[in-house]
Amino acid sequence: MKRNRYVVALAGVVLHLMIGSVYAWSVFTKPIATETGWSIKAVTFAFSLAIFFLGMSAAFMGRLVEKYGPTVTGTVSAILFGLGVMLTGVAIGAHQLWLLYLCYGVIGGVGLGAGYVTPVSTIIKWFPDKRGLATGLAIMGFGFAALLTSTVANHLLSLKSVGLEKTFYILGAVYLVVMLLAAQLIKRPRPGEVPTQTNLPKNSTGIQMRANDALKTPAFYCLWFMFFINITTGIGLVSMAQGMVNMNAAKAAALVGIIGLFNGFGRLIWASLSDYIGRPLTYTLIFVVDILCLGTILCLRQELLFSIALCLLLSCYGAGFSVIPAYLGDVFGTRELGALHGYTLTAWAVAGMVGPTIITYTSHGSDYSKTLLIFIIIDVISLLVSFFVKTQIKHMKKA
Repeated sequence: MKRNRYVVALAGVVLHLMIGSVYAWSVFTKPIATETGWSIKAVTFAFSLAIFFLGMSAAFMGRLVEKYGPTVTGTVSAILFGLGVMLTGVAIGAHQLWLLYLCYGVIGGVGLGAGYVTPVSTIIKWFPDKRGLATGLAIMGFGFAALLTSTVANHLLSLKSVGLEKTFYILGAVYLVVMLLAAQLIKRPRPGEVPTQTNLPKNSTGIQMRANDALKTPAFYCLWFMFFINITTGIGLVSMAQGMVNMNAAKAAALVGIIGLFNGFGRLIWASLSDYIGRPLTYTLIFVVDILCLGTILCLRQELLFSIALCLLLSCYGAGFSVIPAYLGDVFGTRELGALHGYTLTAWAVAGMVGPTIITYTSHGSDYSKTLLIFIIIDVISLLVSFFVKTQIKHMKKA
């Protein structure tokens, strides 16, 4: 029986909706600190650890997607992430910080890495005619997950019959079941199940390269660097947002919700746009918008302009995640895209450490001028790299 590619895409969105809940960790930091007596900084580190293991584990999980198929890695993700979240409840109940780091940071983080790479390369193979749309759909769920999870988590935490510890048991069980079901629907296409691709995507090399061979090219490291800088800037801005402008609690909460929408929709809109204007031009525009918005925030601290600039910046942050898999597919082909995407995601792990470190050493109280200036400089460098990649694509195409 011929399978529907949009069902596969929907299953990928659902899988990412579950693992994207990691971005709602801030909902739990204060309740956990109050319950256990741990510092906010110590609890927050569990999130940083999870993101680090997401990025690092994605490198070898991408290989497993190619070797064993997305259903296997999706199932592994469901077990590890669901189990990691449930065991987080055990760690809180036992008041063991090391257990929190092991369960949520390491076990849950590896589950995140497996889940993140599972649908992306597979969905691209189902949509050879719309690579940007495919990756936008797959990764959009990750961007919206925080809004969904924070709402559900706050409701569970407010119930006296549930409380903090049981909230993690419930969420972990739901993640396990839903992700297991979604993973069974994420399959590679069989011959005749996808539309015939009459034209290569704009700026495509037409190459089908092995992942290890791609690692030997300058183009891969340029794409890795651009992805790394985009995430470093985005993570830094999320960390600095509340301290850069004076807002009351109600306005700050509303802005966080709006930013979440721009982050989610930005993934789909920018990725879909890339199908029409090409991935190289899209990434160039991302850095142009970043530089203009960072300059606006640096020079003008007016509340409305700040909010608009921040929303546009976060849409670019989300866009970096959704455009990069299609970009890799255009340059190196889809032969081992899962593995190649996994290698690229190590940039996320590194950026998760570099972004906050830059802020720590360059900010003074509520003065983030030096930090913003550094972000502008590294975005300008990335803009120049985005032009260099275009010449590399031309050389590869000729070769």
